[in-house]
Amino acid sequence: MKTWLADNRKRITEGLFYLALTTELLLMILEKSEISFHQESHVFRVTFVLTLLAVLLMEHSKKEWIFIAAIWGFTFLCYYLSGKNDLLRVATFLMAARDIDLKKAMKYSFFVSLSGFLLIVVLACAGVLGSVSDVADYGRRVGEEVRYSFGFGHPNSLFSAMYVLVLMWIWIYGSKAGIIPYAVMSAVSVLVAVLSKSRTGLAVLALTLAAAVICRIFPKLSGVRALYYLEMLFSPVLCALSAVAAAGISEYVYLVKGPQEVDGRFWTLEIALNFRISSIFYEAKDRDAVLGQWKLFAGRGADSYFDMGWVRIFYWYGILPAILILIAIAAVVYMCKKERDIWTLILVFSLSLYTIVEATFVTRYIGREFFLLIAGVYLGYYFTKKGDTDVRTA
Repeated sequence: MKTWLADNRKRITEGLFYLALTTELLLMILEKSEISFHQESHVFRVTFVLTLLAVLLMEHSKKEWIFIAAIWGFTFLCYYLSGKNDLLRVATFLMAARDIDLKKAMKYSFFVSLSGFLLIVVLACAGVLGSVSDVADYGRRVGEEVRYSFGFGHPNSLFSAMYVLVLMWIWIYGSKAGIIPYAVMSAVSVLVAVLSKSRTGLAVLALTLAAAVICRIFPKLSGVRALYYLEMLFSPVLCALSAVAAAGISEYVYLVKGPQEVDGRFWTLEIALNFRISSIFYEAKDRDAVLGQWKLFAGRGADSYFDMGWVRIFYWYGILPAILILIAIAAVVYMCKKERDIWTLILVFSLSLYTIVEATFVTRYIGREFFLLIAGVYLGYYFTKKGDTDVRTA
């Protein structure tokens, strides 16, 4: 039995992982569409069991087992206190992704997502499922407006689907793509942004594509250490400070000063942010998302939805879990520096910047979180000896 398991260990664990990944991707596509499905929690349990089995069957050093036990203990405590098993599921998924062929997994996720998103668009255009456009007041001080969603339920959901595809394309093909593929991706991105009227998303995506083009033209930038140190400063540190600032300002304006007493500079900022700071106060149950209400571990009921993803991380999960997430991001950035992987660095920067104002990637749906594939391999690198192998293809 031991011999058979040793001979087939990699094939079994890979099969379990891909079964979980495929299920999560299909669930994400279903959630993106306008199909009503209310059994997500049962599917989440199935994919958790699959990745848990994969982790248990994998070979681990004593040091890694201690680390795994500590992370499971911490994330189970988060689950016990908050009632949300997101972090436990994500942590186990990351562990199960340690030994995957990363480029193969990224291509698989890219093409499954692309196929699913195109199917949603086709069904909407054919009048089978979902609407092509919606007329509504989206709270942007322009009254009712026409925005296109092409079956995704909301224009921002359409744009976020495009954004994810572009990021995955950059990681997979960006280092070798020529001017024509980049031009096509830029044109499609602009078209989707114009149709969905996603102004913030377009700004972030334009900056991301510009960074990718610059790195494609000047490949030696991958060896500039200052870029990695700057990203280490931005993603864990400045992004966390942005959450503290937004939650603190929301508390000051609505609980301390009073909205009628603040000067015009705040409202200028609020209009530019489409009233996202105000939503921190108004959308969260019991006003628990403002800075003074943050807890070391989030309790039950901290599950309201609003934009500004970094704030939502602290609100949904608590201060200590948020710090653990920031440490994990820092660890990935450090590995980028060690491997001179500027392309993963671009993704970390883009996702971190996007999450300051949007909360697309602060979600229960692992299928949305394609970056977990990369993070799982990079974090696993701290426990496995891969020599000079490029982790992008390990």
